[in-house]
Amino acid sequence: MFYIDTSVLAAYYCPESLSDKAEELILSAERPAVSLLTRLELISAVSRKIREGMAREDGQKIIRQFEQHLFKEKLYRLLEIEEHHWTMAAGWISQFNTPLRTLDGLHLAASCTAHLTLLTADIQLAQAAQVFGVDVMLLAAEQQKK
Repeated sequence: MFYIDTSVLAAYYCPESLSDKAEELILSAERPAVSLLTRLELISAVSRKIREGMAREDGQKIIRQFEQHLFKEKLYRLLEIEEHHWTMAAGWISQFNTPLRTLDGLHLAASCTAHLTLLTADIQLAQAAQVFGVDVMLLAAEQQKK
């Protein structure tokens, strides 16, 4: 099972170079997991795409479709970000041995504690996952699994 981070969801819902691979993996997975943090980051990514030229209506459609999939159709399993996730992320970041960022640390902790493979298109996040022994699959031109 997968925990899908925002980089993969953005590729799935917004046309880009990794969209076909993201679609294939998401549709073949058995109810992959996300969090409300993922929802917020996807909305932020769509907002950025609108500022860069995407039509506002297209952005609104993407957000509605994701929320339909998440809340109505239950295509995703919703994980809560809890206090122990914050503690775990802080512990990893305070080791100062990776460029792990705050919110990525929370995604990593959520996938780790749920014993899910983190599916990401973020190379730095995938590298941090490997350092901390978290199962990860990097969605890239050539897919790699650790």
